Amino acid sequence: MSKFLSRFSGRWWPRNKARSLDDATLSSDRRHLLQALSALAGGGALAAMSQPAEAKDSSDLPPPKRALTGRDAAGKSVFKSFDVTPAVVEMDSNPGLTFYELYMTEGVPQLTGLEPDPMLKGTIGFPGPGGTMFRLISYPPKRPEGWKPPPGATFETGLKELSDKVPGMGDVFDRSAPGMHTSDTIDYGVVVRGEMTLELDDGQKVHLRQGDCVVQNGTRHRWRNPLPEPCLMAFVSIGGKRG
Repeated sequence: MSKFLSRFSGRWWPRNKARSLDDATLSSDRRHLLQALSALAGGGALAAMSQPAEAKDSSDLPPPKRALTGRDAAGKSVFKSFDVTPAVVEMDSNPGLTFYELYMTEGVPQLTGLEPDPMLKGTIGFPGPGGTMFRLISYPPKRPEGWKPPPGATFETGLKELSDKVPGMGDVFDRSAPGMHTSDTIDYGVVVRGEMTLELDDGQKVHLRQGDCVVQNGTRHRWRNPLPEPCLMAFVSIGGKRG
């Protein structure tokens, strides 16, 4: 920045006061400098906005809204709702772990636009073959040293709560390797906010930052949040069959 300004200092404020400047040139230089400073300021503002929000868990962040479209009686496209999905699931045994269950389909969608919101009747863990599930998951921050789960919470009670609130979700987890799980789906995932580490078999890992994507082909994996702030990820899961 200082080098950038020094380029203009000799032209805008000449050391030799006796030196004359053409008014048009001076005006042009000032215009260019102001444009450049505006661009720098704008870039700094955008950079600041893109930084992850400081929060201890998902409860400190505003819940995401879902715009749901359909058709009216005349066949014209309309917004059926624009609000927080009716299916928001929080885990008491793992504070900060929150599922925003956005939409699901079974088989081949008919696309009439008159279907009721499927999330009004609850949620599913994973879709059957050909079905889809669209969800956001907010993962809690990396736990500080010495952190303890809520009283009475154990690995098994946590998995039971998962399956009770998101049917079948806890059943796909590996009891011998906490966090590792496998589902009969292809999952398209993207990091919306924060960062995440994806671990596969034999300790293979990749670090995902905001905007990074992953295609999970029904493989055994585990998610770990490496930062002291929540991570929000979006997933579209498509039900498949094991070969």
